[in-house]
Amino acid sequence: MMGLHGCTLKLASVPNFSSPTFLFKTPTLRFQKSPLSRPIRALSSSALVQTSTTKATEDQGVKPQWKATIDFKWIKDNKEAVAANLKNRNSDADLNLVLHLYDKMFTLQKEVERVRGERNAVANKMKGKLEQSERQRLIEEGKNLKEGLAALEEDLAKLNDELQQEAQCIPNMTHPDVPIGGEDCSTIRKMVGSSPKFSFPVKDHLQLGKELDLFDFDAAAEVSGSKFYYLKNEAVLLEMALVNWTLSEVMKRGFTPLTTPELVRSSVVEKCGFQPRANNTQIYSIADSDQCLIGTAEIPVGGLHMDSILSDSLLPLKYVAFSHCFRTEAGAAGTATRGLYRVHQFSKVEMFIFCRPEESEHYHQELITIEEDLFSSLGLHFK
Repeated sequence: MMGLHGCTLKLASVPNFSSPTFLFKTPTLRFQKSPLSRPIRALSSSALVQTSTTKATEDQGVKPQWKATIDFKWIKDNKEAVAANLKNRNSDADLNLVLHLYDKMFTLQKEVERVRGERNAVANKMKGKLEQSERQRLIEEGKNLKEGLAALEEDLAKLNDELQQEAQCIPNMTHPDVPIGGEDCSTIRKMVGSSPKFSFPVKDHLQLGKELDLFDFDAAAEVSGSKFYYLKNEAVLLEMALVNWTLSEVMKRGFTPLTTPELVRSSVVEKCGFQPRANNTQIYSIADSDQCLIGTAEIPVGGLHMDSILSDSLLPLKYVAFSHCFRTEAGAAGTATRGLYRVHQFSKVEMFIFCRPEESEHYHQELITIEEDLFSSLGLHFK
């Protein structure tokens, strides 16, 4: 986490809330924002925040926008480990229901294939010379099989949608190094510098900002609502300077700079592991559309090469993206909310790497090292 006051870099413990599947996570530099927890938390678990009617929300939330490639056999074979992971992450995903639906779908799929085979056999029989009565019998049989197959395929499609909806709530397996528990269980792996000592009463960023006329929360509350703000004067220049400096420094490490769309399709949000239309969402959805405001540049960058086949020789692909981010901050009560924390809109620089799965640990460490170098260059004490 990085802000105007300091920064923290740590391996967070598993949080006490449910979190959905999270496929992509990279260390980030954030400005004027509330920090997003480490890999074990996603942007979602989402209650739709939009200005449309409740019915429109319910209609759009009936089924996922896409079909995830989920290894159900692995989940079934590792049921105990998956169940333990759900418990550790306080997920309310229904594993037993997922496995029940999977077995039911597997059985129904076999029945569909059986009926389809019978229908094909009848069609093949009708290619030869037949008595009129026999041909008529086969026509009737084929008709009945066709109708039966259509009904079965409809049931299979509905069952598959239900399975996807439930299965996409199961989070990824947590990294083995992540401690289990609340914030008090978090592990400090490294500390750089020491907390500065002052001979006078210390003012927080909110006091300093008001006295130096750096931001205006009151006007923003009138214009946009609570948890919005105007940056003013030197704060504007400071944010722009930090963003530009960070981009230039990360580009020196071989990263390609990007600015991203800040509206994306709901299906892309889901493909990145977030659930924009679930309960307690961090995602703002746009009424009467399939689009959402991004909560992080991870989402549009994650979709940059979707549905593409990348040559192995091109990997790794390294990007550093600047975007504005929008979050509902649902469920943020009781956490740090003063000033520039837990706001609904902020600017962020995001590092993102496409690499081979077996290399992900290596590049994740590279991203952490870059963050540490940036923090150190700013003379910040961090842990």
